[in-house]
Amino acid sequence: MPKKCRVLIADDHPVVRQGIAQILNATDGITVSGEAQSGDELLSKVHGGGWDALVMDLNMPGPHGLDLLRQIKRDAPDLPILVLSVHPEDQLAVRLLKAGASGYIAKENTPAELIAAVRKICAGGTYVSASLAETLAEGLRQPVDQPPHERLSDREYQVLLLMGAGQSPTEIATQLHLSIKTISTYRARILDKMQLQSSAQIIQYVIREGLLPNS
Repeated sequence: MPKKCRVLIADDHPVVRQGIAQILNATDGITVSGEAQSGDELLSKVHGGGWDALVMDLNMPGPHGLDLLRQIKRDAPDLPILVLSVHPEDQLAVRLLKAGASGYIAKENTPAELIAAVRKICAGGTYVSASLAETLAEGLRQPVDQPPHERLSDREYQVLLLMGAGQSPTEIATQLHLSIKTISTYRARILDKMQLQSSAQIIQYVIREGLLPNS
C-alpha cells in the first residue's frame, strides 16, 4: 500500500482545524497526523519532525505571518507548506511563494481545491489556483506600474496592513515583538515610499485598495 502523506494542520480555530481534518482524512493518500493552534506550538511540532506537508493559517497567536513561514523554512527547508488564509490570493500569494510557501489558497475556496492543493504539495509540486496563474501570466505579458504598496518590503507591508486595520504603534510593536521606535521607523518608510502624509492616509489607502480581509 502506498505511503500516506502525513499532514500537520495549524489554525487557532478548532472548528476550522476539525473541518480541514475531516476533508483530508476522507481523501485517499492523505492523513492528518497532528494539529497546532499557535505559532509557538507549530514551531515545536515542526522541530519534532514526522510530517510530509503543512497546512497553516497566517494569523495565529505567537509568531505568525511571513515571519512564521520564514522560520519554519529555516528549520525545515524541505517541508512543503500550504498557506490557508482569509486574505484574497492576489494580495499575499506572491509574497508567500517567494518566502518559501509551496501553495496558497483562500479560505473561501472549495474542499475540492483544498484537496487538490494538498495533493500537489505532497507530490513535491507548487500549487496556485487557475485564477492566480492567469493573473501572474497576465502580469508578465502586460507590465504595468506597481501600485504604491508593492514598493514596500515584506515587513513594511505587514506594518501597513496592521496600521490600516487601525492598530496603534504600541499594539503593532507588541504583536511583532519589535520596539515602538522600530515601528515608527517602518511608518516613516511607508509614508516616504508611498508618498503619503499621515497615518490617516495609510488607513484610507488600505481600505480603498481592499487590502484587509473581509472577515
